[in-house]
Amino acid sequence: MKKLGFGMMRLPLLKEDDPTSVNILEVNKMVDYFIANGFTYFDTAYMYHNHESERIVKKCLVERYDRNSYTLASKLPTMFLTSKEDNEKFFNEQLEKCGVSYFDYYLLHNLNVNNYEKAKKFNSFDFCLKMKEKGLIKHLGFSFHGKAFELRKILEKHHQDIEFVQLQINYIDWDSENVESRLCYETVREYNKKIIVMEPVKGGTLVNIPKQASDVFLNYDSKMSIPSWAIRYAASLDEVMVVLSGMSNFKQMEDNVSYMKDFKPLTTLENKMVLDCAKLINEAITIPCTACNYCTEKCPKHINIPLYFSLYNKAKYNLNKNYNKEKEEYQKQILEFGEASSCIKCRQCERMCPQHLNITSYLEEVASIFEN
Repeated sequence: MKKLGFGMMRLPLLKEDDPTSVNILEVNKMVDYFIANGFTYFDTAYMYHNHESERIVKKCLVERYDRNSYTLASKLPTMFLTSKEDNEKFFNEQLEKCGVSYFDYYLLHNLNVNNYEKAKKFNSFDFCLKMKEKGLIKHLGFSFHGKAFELRKILEKHHQDIEFVQLQINYIDWDSENVESRLCYETVREYNKKIIVMEPVKGGTLVNIPKQASDVFLNYDSKMSIPSWAIRYAASLDEVMVVLSGMSNFKQMEDNVSYMKDFKPLTTLENKMVLDCAKLINEAITIPCTACNYCTEKCPKHINIPLYFSLYNKAKYNLNKNYNKEKEEYQKQILEFGEASSCIKCRQCERMCPQHLNITSYLEEVASIFEN
C-alpha cells in the first residue's frame, strides 16, 4: 500500500458555509486521479461533513469502482453512543451509507477519556471483534486524541484486540505538551502496532506558515511545496502505514501525489531542518485550531468556533491593527451563527476538542477584537 491516504473530511464544497454541499464532480475527479496513480486508502467517518461523508464515499468511490480496487476505513462514533445497541445500529447504518458489505479498516473513533469510558460501558470493543469474526471488519484499530499515559492504559487493556492506532502526528506537535505526538507515537511503537497518521498538516496550519520558515524550505528545494514537508515528515517515521491528507481540491491532490507516488523518506539533514522550522512556526501561532468541527456538534449557542478562530488568526498574523476585513467577515457570519460573546462556558466544546484547546478563553479574545 502506498503511504498517502485520502481523508474524506475536508472535501471541496459548492457553498463555503455548508459542509453538506460537496462538489461531487470535483471529488470524482480527485478519486479517479488518486486511484489512477496507484493509491488505494480512503478514510471516512460517521460525523464528517455533517454526517454526509459516508454517502459521498458511496457515490464517488463505491458505486464507480470494483470493491477490490480500494481499501475503505470508517469509524464507530463513540461520542454518540448511548447504549450497547447503538454499536450495531451505527455499524449497520455505516455499511448502508457507504454501500459496502465490509470495512477494510474500522476504528473506534476518538478514544479520549470520555469516549473510552463509553466504549467500555457499552462493550464496543467486544462488538467490533464480533464483526471482525464475521468478516465485516478486516482490520480493527482506534483513533486517539489525548495524553500518552491515557493511550498506554488503552493499549495495556486492548493490545491483543487491535492491529493499528491512528494518531495525530505533525512536526509542530511532535514535542507539544497538549498533543504529545512523539510520546503517543513511542507508546504505540512499544506495543508493535502499525500507525496511521491524521492531521499531518494540522488542518492547513502547515500550508501557510510564517515567511521565515517557508523561506528555509524554499531555499532548500524550491520545487517542493510547503505542505509536502509535513506529509513526508510523518510518512518517514518507522511503522507508519499510511498518512491521511484531507484534500480539499484537485490541486492539493496533484501536489500530494507528485511526491508520494514514489515516496522518499526525509534525510537526517532534512528532518533536522523540519524540526528547526517547527520552532519558528510555534513561536508565531496564535490559536492552533485544525478546523475539525468536533467542537460545533453540541454547541448550544451554535457558535462557528473554527471559523471565528480562523478569522482571529488571520487578523493577528497579518498584523492589521484595525482588523477591518476580518471584522466585516465576522459581522456577516454572526447573522447565521452565534457571536463569540454568546458562549455560556458549558465547555462541551472543550471536552470534544482533539487539540485540548481552552476554547472558552479564546472565544473571549475573539469577542474582544471583533465585537468592540
